[in-house]
Amino acid sequence: MELFSSDLQRTLRTADEVAELFGVKTVLDRRLREKSYGEAEGRPQEWLDRRFIPPPAVGERMNHDEGLQGSETKAVWAQRIYTAMDEILRDPCEHQIIVTHGGSLTCVVASWIKMPIESAGYASFRAPSGSITTLREDDVFHNRQIVSLGDTRHLDSAKSG
Repeated sequence: MELFSSDLQRTLRTADEVAELFGVKTVLDRRLREKSYGEAEGRPQEWLDRRFIPPPAVGERMNHDEGLQGSETKAVWAQRIYTAMDEILRDPCEHQIIVTHGGSLTCVVASWIKMPIESAGYASFRAPSGSITTLREDDVFHNRQIVSLGDTRHLDSAKSG
């Protein structure tokens, strides 16, 4: 079993708990971070909301300039995660755990199902914080499946336990 995590603080607590549970070491990978919003980092959401330029409904979405100095385009963000996923999946390890952020989950899943990166501009795989998404490749046809997306049942049992 292998465990990979974004190196940002908000994922490290989860990764540490998972690592302890399974007795594995966490491999930190900054490429699994959430999309960078440049000058908006650390500012209140309302500051970002006043300046953010949403992508168009159709047309170029991956290289869209959201109006925030120093922010990553969706193309740069997705390519970063696709590259990380390609490297992670090259290893023939049977079970791999990836701890990442809500928005980055879309890129992880899109990469997993081999969605062309340019199509990821229209995709959104949303899941609650602390949830588990299970991805599986079958042994015969090597088809890739999204078994569950955003499962939170383990959180319910943690509350009652």
